Amino acid sequence: MGEMSEKDFEKLAEAGKTSGKYVLRLYVTGTTIRSARAISNIKEICEEHLKGRYDLEVIDLYQQPVLAVGEKILAAPTLIKKLPPPLRKLVGDMSNTERVLLGLDIQPVKERG
Repeated sequence: MGEMSEKDFEKLAEAGKTSGKYVLRLYVTGTTIRSARAISNIKEICEEHLKGRYDLEVIDLYQQPVLAVGEKILAAPTLIKKLPPPLRKLVGDMSNTERVLLGLDIQPVKERG
């Protein structure tokens, strides 16, 4: 897959703003307990708070190490919110739901009313 042009990214960003869709990438290192916990936790959070409004890609840095350099990943697991802007990075196993929601600018379902 080739590089995305700035114009393509702007179109995608605009679509993300209007659709409310979240584009998330979770970077993990192999099949460790911590990686599995991060995957499980973020999937649960997304299903509860973003059902039908998210794309989550899980990337194993052992299989694709070049992506760690491109995204400037210093620790794993790391979750990156690509869309909607602003870009955000969260490090850890995503077990603190409140912190993850705050980091992703998501209002908890209960508060939306």
